[in-house]
Amino acid sequence: MNNFVNELQTREFIYQSTNLVDLKKSIESNKIKAYVGFDCTAKSLHVGNLIQIMMLRWLQKFGHQPIILLGGGTTKIGDPSGKDEARKVLGFSDIEENKNSIKKVFAKFLNFNSENKAIVLDNDEWLKDINYIDFLRDFGKYFSINRMINFESVKLRLDREQSLSFLEFNYMLLQAFDFYHLYNKEQCVLQMGGSDQWGNIVNGVELIRKKLGKEVYGLTSPLLTTSSGAKMGKTASGAVWLNEELLSPYEYWQFWRNTEDADVIKFLKLFTELPLKYIDELSKLSGKEINDAKIILADEATKLCHGIEAANSAKSTSKQTFEANNIDNNLPKYEVSSIEIKNGMALFKLLISCNLAASNSAARKLIQGNGVRINNNVVNDINYIIKIKDFNNSNLKLSVGKKKHMLIKLTT
Repeated sequence: MNNFVNELQTREFIYQSTNLVDLKKSIESNKIKAYVGFDCTAKSLHVGNLIQIMMLRWLQKFGHQPIILLGGGTTKIGDPSGKDEARKVLGFSDIEENKNSIKKVFAKFLNFNSENKAIVLDNDEWLKDINYIDFLRDFGKYFSINRMINFESVKLRLDREQSLSFLEFNYMLLQAFDFYHLYNKEQCVLQMGGSDQWGNIVNGVELIRKKLGKEVYGLTSPLLTTSSGAKMGKTASGAVWLNEELLSPYEYWQFWRNTEDADVIKFLKLFTELPLKYIDELSKLSGKEINDAKIILADEATKLCHGIEAANSAKSTSKQTFEANNIDNNLPKYEVSSIEIKNGMALFKLLISCNLAASNSAARKLIQGNGVRINNNVVNDINYIIKIKDFNNSNLKLSVGKKKHMLIKLTT
């Protein structure tokens, strides 16, 4: 009988688990609640968080209830897991603003109106009122320092002789307490997260077992890197955000379209809901045909995050840009004032300003190498000055290579 865990296994979501056999048996006859925690360190989650969101989506599709735990409390401390150094401590107002912003993305992936509707909770609700002396007395004895310093996330920091503050060390205890609280109040029996969260998850599982004598479960997903070794969700221009205010649907679609050949099938399994039999057929594509699979990946991933209309628009924009060489108004935009252009703006400076080049030398190298186009025409003069005549109806299309395009808009 197929179930939630089997689906995750087949699609290669699962990296580690505490007791997979018993979890499978438990969910065959019971509807469960499971949670993933998301700290509020930015105004949007990014593609690196998407694998956990998809796990919650599959959980709900199989009839179980997902809990989204926002780390309004734990963000005040900072999670050391997978980090080389202490995370910047944010102000409370920044955390609140981030929290409200990232809530919006979950409505795209999860159902908040069904019988097993998704629940959003904030651990600040119970962590802010903890009495430290009472907490140490009631829970401190269940945590072994010897065991905690041997978890990979802590061990890496210590082995590199990098500072690990007592503030950060407390994060493990608080995340374990979150699981304990959710078990008591919500009957939540499963925590999921990335593999960097393994130590935190195990602490929660063991706390509930030791203090309450109850069995709960933990699952982690692999921390994804692309075939070239790059961290999933990171590009040269920054994070691939899920909120469209920070990254347009076109740029999101383009990110997936530019997937490396070796990653396409893996990403189709993880980030779309296409049937595995169909994905297996796509895996047989080779050569230039693999681009068809990349377009399917971009379409399906963008539909989930931004809706079918945005996906279709992004695909149309891409086709116009790459095949018809037209200027499409859905391209990423950068505004320059008519006064700046009237006085003349160096092309290499504009490339840097709109993040198509990282430095003066990089911009000049791109220009000299015939890698820069204005309105589809190659410009290889490193001293080229952009003027009003380069604009068509206040628009100029600036391109770097075959895949990076920016619509430069003239403002008064």
